[in-house]
Amino acid sequence: MGIEDLAKTAVDCGFKLHKELGPGLLESVYEILMAEALRERGLSVETQVRVPIRYRGVVIDNAFRVDLLVDRLLLIELKSTERDSALYPKQLLTYLRLMDLPLGLLMNFGQETFKQGVQRVVNNHLEPTRPTS
Repeated sequence: MGIEDLAKTAVDCGFKLHKELGPGLLESVYEILMAEALRERGLSVETQVRVPIRYRGVVIDNAFRVDLLVDRLLLIELKSTERDSALYPKQLLTYLRLMDLPLGLLMNFGQETFKQGVQRVVNNHLEPTRPTS
């Protein structure tokens, strides 16, 4: 499954989760339920993945953790806050750069609607083109 298909599946799972449960739960609850919904769709999902940072010879083994990593390609960062912050997409972009991943989804389940709370963050991502024959 390509990255765009993974993203569509993740957005669909997030939409259904928000529609059925609404806002107001802890981020950890949404994380568990999103991971399970994605696994039910046949995807590989890792939670709370520890990511090291290497900078000028210094290595910090547990520099940060990402909420969900789907098929080792798609990063999903979850929030459950009423207020959006300009920091959230910047944080996700930094994670994508450090992990050399092309695409991430920010899902804030604290918003009134899922559409208000979902955002794509792209790290130099281009959908692969198919060779012409």
